[in-house]
Amino acid sequence: MGTKTSGTAIFAAFFLFSVSPAFASGFGIFTQGASALGQADAVVAHTDGPSAIFFNPALINSLPGTQVELGTTIVVPSRKFTSAQDGSVSRTDDTAFFPSTFYITHAFNERVSAGLGVFNPFGLGTTWKSDWEGRYLATESEMTTFNINPVVSVRLNQHVTVAGGVDIILLDATFKNRLNLTGATGGAFGVLDDGTQTLKGDGTGFGYNFGVHVKFTDDLSLGASYRSQVNVDIKGDLTTDIPASVTEPAYGILSGVLPQAKAKTVIKLPQQVFTGLHYKGFGPLELEAGVRWEGWSSYKQLRIDMDPAVAGSSSSTRPKNWKDTFSYMLGASYRLNDTATLLGGYLYGDDPIPDETFEPAIPDSPSHLFCLGTELNLSPVKLTMSYGYQVLERRHKSNSLGDPAGLPGTGTANGMYDSELHLVGISLLYRF
Repeated sequence: MGTKTSGTAIFAAFFLFSVSPAFASGFGIFTQGASALGQADAVVAHTDGPSAIFFNPALINSLPGTQVELGTTIVVPSRKFTSAQDGSVSRTDDTAFFPSTFYITHAFNERVSAGLGVFNPFGLGTTWKSDWEGRYLATESEMTTFNINPVVSVRLNQHVTVAGGVDIILLDATFKNRLNLTGATGGAFGVLDDGTQTLKGDGTGFGYNFGVHVKFTDDLSLGASYRSQVNVDIKGDLTTDIPASVTEPAYGILSGVLPQAKAKTVIKLPQQVFTGLHYKGFGPLELEAGVRWEGWSSYKQLRIDMDPAVAGSSSSTRPKNWKDTFSYMLGASYRLNDTATLLGGYLYGDDPIPDETFEPAIPDSPSHLFCLGTELNLSPVKLTMSYGYQVLERRHKSNSLGDPAGLPGTGTANGMYDSELHLVGISLLYRF
């Protein structure tokens, strides 16, 4: 009975979205173009490139002809954990991620334009050492999403433009954590080496987005856009690796309690609202201030269904109780000449995770992003390069989430979490 209960709790602690956010809350990604990165995402009310498909599709109406933009961002996260138990320090592995983008727009006439974007709206990953204190919560994790997003923009009059589109989300994920087999068997077979649990799954979801751009004067404009919540049905395989060092009868018992299983769940990707106010009345200097809202309160719990049952249970539910968040952006561009433009920006972002469900798979906290970049207009080509440094405020974990099969207070990875990210973006735009 002790094995059954502990095994269920271990699995309930396992399936977490273990990601490294890129100037976002939760597991969102907003590295959707080097120009946007250089201006800290304050690009909802103005644009000169097809990446507006993500931030505000109404803006593509201002792009003449046919334009194609390709880009990628090198994201290098660094996380440090200082244990409250013994003061030891653990760090995530040095891993780079490359969220990339493809956009194309075409103006049919002065009133109607259309576009297509393919980008990564959520994901990235976190990799902790296999022997670190929180290994029963998270070790290796990776989630990748692709959004295929066709849009249409219509100019209603000289002041107002609207747009709408469809989001087709493809999600692929792999998650790993260690299993405390000694605790799961109640120590009945002595000290056993840890096992490993792996979940691989994928799914598809559908949503929509729309945007509006209002031009008050030649110098002042307002932009706003909305992306709907997307429910992604994820189906995959749960496998448990029991090390060869575990011999009978423990091996047979554990193999029966922790079988290979099909697993499924539903993940709710949050709705998002973007707003921005742009002013270009200072000659070569242009400014935009913006706000982003994300509806993370839809992520109330995580329920996983398993077939056959794992540790005697066909499902497990874990509360999340995330909250909605706001981010605030300020961006600037300064045109040096007809060829070169300098970019700069700052973003402050809140995080959605309450203290009671904070865990090392997503060690999120309020963050500060500092950005700079440059655009080189070499018509018909434009090259943009940007750099961002994101530092997350120190976050303390002091809850009971951890290894449910171990002794009280062990495996919780309680302590201080320090995180930072370096982001290098590059985009190439071609105008036909």
